[in-house]
Amino acid sequence: MFDAVLFDCDGVLVDSEPITNGVLREVLNESGWPLTQAECMDIFIGKAVRDERARIEAETGKPFTEEWLQAFYARRNVRLLAELQAVQGAAEAVTAAHRHVAGRIACASGADRPKVVMQLDLVGMLPLFGERVFSGHDQPRSKPAPDVYLAAAAHLGVDPARCLVVEDTATGAQAGLAAGATVWGYCPQGHGRAFEGLPVARVFGHMDELRELFTAPLAR
Repeated sequence: MFDAVLFDCDGVLVDSEPITNGVLREVLNESGWPLTQAECMDIFIGKAVRDERARIEAETGKPFTEEWLQAFYARRNVRLLAELQAVQGAAEAVTAAHRHVAGRIACASGADRPKVVMQLDLVGMLPLFGERVFSGHDQPRSKPAPDVYLAAAAHLGVDPARCLVVEDTATGAQAGLAAGATVWGYCPQGHGRAFEGLPVARVFGHMDELRELFTAPLAR
């Protein structure tokens, strides 16, 4: 059905969003921007923190500096190292995809590459991806622009139109669609409101559904 599978990382492969956004909320509160956890996730989920520089400066009244960002990264990483877990069924789905498309899989994230590599390593999935890990921070534009997915497809030597993108946010889905790929939306809460208005081909609630796509007789 597809020649390559491109996975987002946060919220798709690893359950990192509550951890990362929890730390971000803490540092923003300390900087003078009071946010609830729900508000923080609504604003930042699926986005690079640096892309919200103007809003952070406006809300805190302080300059957005590289020192502040690196301090947030360090604090975030401590929590991730202590608490991170894989999304249930993700490793099995990635393994099935890897077999089905002869290793033509990649992780294409909007997060910084060191974080993505660290997370995949922590949950034991890094060997499946190898060097096929791509970050929007290394591209001219991050999600919702398609750059990171186009870079991953080009590295694999696959037409983006023959790629399946697996995403959990509207921002990421927009990036996959803009690249010309087929997008499946992962929504473990059992509803697809995050993808309303987007031509996402399918919304699914458990990684077993993705694994079954690659192991069903029709897929062979």
